[in-house]
Amino acid sequence: MIMKIKIVFAALLVGAMLTSCWGNNKKTNVDAEGVAAEEVVVADAANTVSIFNGENFDGWRLYGGGDVPARWSVEDGAMKISGNGIGEGDANIVFATPFKNFKFTFEWKVARGSNSGVFFYAREIPGGPIYITAPEYQILDNENHPDAKLGVDGNRTSASLYDMLPAKPQNAKPFGEWNTGGIMVFKGTVIHYQNDEPVVEYHLWTPEWTALIENSKFSSTNPNWPNSFELLTSKLGRDDEGNVVGGLIGLQDHGDDVWFRNLRVEILD
Repeated sequence: MIMKIKIVFAALLVGAMLTSCWGNNKKTNVDAEGVAAEEVVVADAANTVSIFNGENFDGWRLYGGGDVPARWSVEDGAMKISGNGIGEGDANIVFATPFKNFKFTFEWKVARGSNSGVFFYAREIPGGPIYITAPEYQILDNENHPDAKLGVDGNRTSASLYDMLPAKPQNAKPFGEWNTGGIMVFKGTVIHYQNDEPVVEYHLWTPEWTALIENSKFSSTNPNWPNSFELLTSKLGRDDEGNVVGGLIGLQDHGDDVWFRNLRVEILD
């Protein structure tokens, strides 16, 4: 059954590549405001697909367009971002097919003191960084990276909704060990999982969601990112007409060594 599902998804993805320039590290036709509704892959409930084949970066590209940067490699069946030694970089990557309602599961590990993140509902804004367009599932060495001590009540520790809600319980394994992660998104409800436990729950497009953004570093009063508040509230996952169309899954380059493997999406549409 899984093999049959993968074949169906592969056919959908190839068709999308031919008609819309999706995938294979080529820039898609995403405009500054988001993803067109017809570009969202729709499949039957419970369809689970792999979005990393363990061998190469087929289906992935640089955020904003272009090939996957050389600092990303495949190592023992896992994708690895190699640190640049200077902190947050510009080698963020996205899977080129957007998803709307889904459960994304993955495994991750970090080197000592490493930092990264997983994004969903990302959109490509010319000249804008990925993190002002999408919620972030934090990836972190909690014991050795200073970000774990910043923020409020641990809301920058691993599996947290970065700078907004802390993951509780905080059950991450030490650096060098594999963790399991998960993000479930269904009709605005989002749940983060870490090592098989639900650790965060929140609800998009609600007054509570707006308050979370306003009280974070992405607030409407932050002059560094004047459009981040709108992108993360009224425009998050929506097209120009206000329809929920989803967005892209992305992986962050924060200048550190981080590994990801077994990236799978269960499509809930």
